[in-house]
Amino acid sequence: VQLQASGGGLVQAGGSLRLSCVASGGTFSTYSMGWFRQAPGKEREFVSGISYSGGSTMYEDSVKGRFTISRDNAKNTVYLQMNSLKPEETAVYYCAATRRLDARWSREYTYWGQGTQVTVSS
Repeated sequence: VQLQASGGGLVQAGGSLRLSCVASGGTFSTYSMGWFRQAPGKEREFVSGISYSGGSTMYEDSVKGRFTISRDNAKNTVYLQMNSLKPEETAVYYCAATRRLDARWSREYTYWGQGTQVTVSS
């Protein structure tokens, strides 16, 4: 499975971005998908995850109520809508795929996209 993330950019604090991740080379609807982020000098951290069908979602506590994950299996795409962005959320954001359910750890994910940079200015 190949994953291609896009949608990052520079935004002011309080602004919004929508990230997209397109999958190819596999049966997208059989994978749970996740979004992770990694800031300079920090470990990669879980942001959000979504089940195969989209019926179940998970969020890291600090993004609950501001970020929304969704997927369109017909388009082989997972999205992350990010609202009310904060400067400390500046990071490279990665999408990832796994056959596990409720996966929050990076080691549980098999396939990774190349990452898209999100920069939030204060």
